[in-house]
Amino acid sequence: MRKHITLILGSLCLIGLILYLICLLLANRWTHRTEAPTAQQEMQLEAKPTDWPQWHGPSRDSRSKETGLLKTWPDSGPPLIWKADGIGQGWSSPSIAYGHIFVTGTESKKEFLACLDLKGHLQWKVFYGSAFKRYPGARSTATVEDGRIYVISGSGEVACIDIPKAMIKWKLDGFTIFKGKTHSFGTAECPLVYNDKVFYTPCGEQTTMVALNKYTGQTVWHSPSIADQTAYVSPVMIRHGTRDILLTVTGMHIIAIDPSTGHIDWTYPYVRNHMTRNSVKPLIQNAISPLYYDGQIYVTSGYNHVGVALQLSEDGRSVSLLWEDRTLDCHHGGVILHNGHIYGSSWHSNFTGNWVCLDWETGRVRYDCHWFDKGSILYADKMLYCYEEQGGHIALVKPTPDAFEIISSFQITIGAGEHWAHPIICDGRLYVRRGDSLMAYDIKQR
Repeated sequence: MRKHITLILGSLCLIGLILYLICLLLANRWTHRTEAPTAQQEMQLEAKPTDWPQWHGPSRDSRSKETGLLKTWPDSGPPLIWKADGIGQGWSSPSIAYGHIFVTGTESKKEFLACLDLKGHLQWKVFYGSAFKRYPGARSTATVEDGRIYVISGSGEVACIDIPKAMIKWKLDGFTIFKGKTHSFGTAECPLVYNDKVFYTPCGEQTTMVALNKYTGQTVWHSPSIADQTAYVSPVMIRHGTRDILLTVTGMHIIAIDPSTGHIDWTYPYVRNHMTRNSVKPLIQNAISPLYYDGQIYVTSGYNHVGVALQLSEDGRSVSLLWEDRTLDCHHGGVILHNGHIYGSSWHSNFTGNWVCLDWETGRVRYDCHWFDKGSILYADKMLYCYEEQGGHIALVKPTPDAFEIISSFQITIGAGEHWAHPIICDGRLYVRRGDSLMAYDIKQR
């Protein structure tokens, strides 16, 4: 009898152990699905005209092509559709494509990419690099292209993330490999993708810019060194005549590069030729991507620096100075070109600045107006969206050179920290990021 009881108890223990192992296996499978849900496999990787897939939009000029947006807001602002917390610390903007939102953040000194649906629900997170030690929030806005996402960490790691698989496809420590040289706040460059290449600007004694194969991360070319260090500028691609040209700003120079070969067509000594009135010397705080239109380039930088307009030669292989301006010294909020005028905010100190309009052809100041503080700027449907960075007020402004004419405004009170992230507009919604929070506002006319 005792022997039978022992056998029964042994069998029950064995069955219990098997059941435990099955439960453990199912738990592991469930955890995997939580990180990369089955629904993600069904994401339709089809681009839409309203997508905002990278830094400053489809053309990297902070201009949305959307229409049918509100021309006035209620006193409390446009309706809040939802807010999402848990996107990590950072000042990067969201990117939107394939019916999903992609935004970078930091957690425990690591940077990650978060994927949210259009209701603000987290779908998955992928960690891809190390946060920079000073102001350890994500700086780089993700670039979405052909089912992949490209990111650069504050420490200069470049990564490609496969969207359907929600996992890293390739990654390299670009700053270490290319012996980069940067300034006080690490890397803030947002990756630019062109044909089969993704571009990264480590600077330093070894190179200035590199092109990586977007499928593998292997080096396609690296340009010569100009013995400079990086600023915080994201490059832009322009079409001049029959040529595509890469434009960017390093710590001391404005440069043009042939995107096919990495050959540096020209360098313009931005700091040496236009010395700053500020005590920061040499000035290496440049953070604004160049503007281009009809053979003319405009570059500005904060800290009382000089903005310049340059004329490209017919073949694009040289440049000459057209005019300079000391009023619109934009800190990091970006500038807009609209109907022959440049709009943006100036730097009076790290805590204040005015809103300015310049004539594109001559650099003549059309207005220089105080409104709360300096900040970022966006254009959509014949209106400017100005987001000041101290109090978090957002204004709907008429884009006229005659005056800084505010139509409506409201204040962002959700989230914590600085109002440094640039807002975006996608499919009738205004998205605003503040720290760990992302808000979606309904700005579509009904």
